[in-house]
Amino acid sequence: MKIALFGASGHVGHAILDEALSRGYDVTAIVRDPSRLSRRDARLTIAIGDVSRPESWLDAVRGADAVVASLSARRDGTPDSIPANAAALLENLPRAGVKRLVWVGGAGSLETAPGVRVIDDPHFPEAWKSEANSQARALDIFRHSKGDLEWTYISPAALLDDGHRTGKYRVGGDQLLVNANGKSHISIPDYAVALLDRVEKNDARKHRITVAY
Repeated sequence: MKIALFGASGHVGHAILDEALSRGYDVTAIVRDPSRLSRRDARLTIAIGDVSRPESWLDAVRGADAVVASLSARRDGTPDSIPANAAALLENLPRAGVKRLVWVGGAGSLETAPGVRVIDDPHFPEAWKSEANSQARALDIFRHSKGDLEWTYISPAALLDDGHRTGKYRVGGDQLLVNANGKSHISIPDYAVALLDRVEKNDARKHRITVAY
């Protein structure tokens, strides 16, 4: 399996990178600043590119079985870049012959009741709202896309933390998954497992799913 990964130097992206390499994938990590990615491996190629400038990464993604995008706006403080980057990937990945995109989404747009989203809760942290709304806009862009690119938008549980890798998780749709105690949780390593399982199984195409314990 050969994947190209945007955001490998981020917290979730690094977990995806580690899981992919542990599975024997060949990974091309596309980063703006290679000094922020310390991981080295014979199966890892590091390419300099900015998702907002397609000409900087088109060659790097050619031949990939799938592209994975783990993109956040927190470091730059530019939440509008999230839907813009989704649109850029949808438009330009087919130019490189890529047919599959898996997107690290947000939990804010998941429903807790019909028509009621996680982000609508009055206790939803104000500091997270801007990025959560931007992730919801990115989901709308995916859902309204008309091209042939087979995307999957994967929302984590409400709580996504470092935790341990168990290899166990449940898959849902647009509703927030909670356990018997009403808790919605998954570790970052198990989120990475669930995401790369979607790449291998090639399922959930053109759908948003969520994963949790």
